[in-house]
Amino acid sequence: MRIKFLGHACVQVQGSKTILIDPFLSGNPAAAVEANEVQADYILVTHGHGDHLGDTVEIAKRTGAKVIAMVELANWLNGQGVDGMGMNVGGAYAFENGLRVKVTPAWHSSQLPDGTPCGLAAGFIFWLDGLCFYHAGDTGLFGDMQQVIAPHDLDWAFIPIGDYYTMGPDDALTAAKWLNAKNYLPIHYNTFPLLRQDAGAFKAAVEAETPAKCAVLAPGEAVDI
Repeated sequence: MRIKFLGHACVQVQGSKTILIDPFLSGNPAAAVEANEVQADYILVTHGHGDHLGDTVEIAKRTGAKVIAMVELANWLNGQGVDGMGMNVGGAYAFENGLRVKVTPAWHSSQLPDGTPCGLAAGFIFWLDGLCFYHAGDTGLFGDMQQVIAPHDLDWAFIPIGDYYTMGPDDALTAAKWLNAKNYLPIHYNTFPLLRQDAGAFKAAVEAETPAKCAVLAPGEAVDI
């Protein structure tokens, strides 16, 4: 399997199926690829903000990917002509091919491209090829990371460190201690000047204060797992 960081909060997990999360590529100054180059079997969209919804519609139409999102956002996506699957916080679904997806809370807002509110923001836990992954989406620190999410025995957690709109490095370090994942990947930083952070310092803190490993990937880089 391979985890590839495509910039901002966009992560691609490639195994027996290819999972693409929050594909903000067009207009992203840190994007590693163009939207027409990306493949996906499933697209997970944490919320409707443009830097997460991004190129979802274009990629889904081209690849035929099923798009999983909160129900209000999925309904809008269906109206754009893609195969949207609406879920809600706490719900899980097991696909026949072995992929299982669960929706988690995220403390953040969400709106459609035209500014219309579209329900809650979310994160995702998903299981693929025997491993468990958590993409926190845009979120602040919240106690259910320890009480609700950590018990899922996470192999990898993708967590924001950019501050201002999400957790900053200090709160993300607390999240890493609570989540008790085996590996971390920082996301949602350095895309814009307002989100400038030192991911290397975050990695050093995680590995000094938890038993976990932390991978820091430049956009376009990947790690084989």
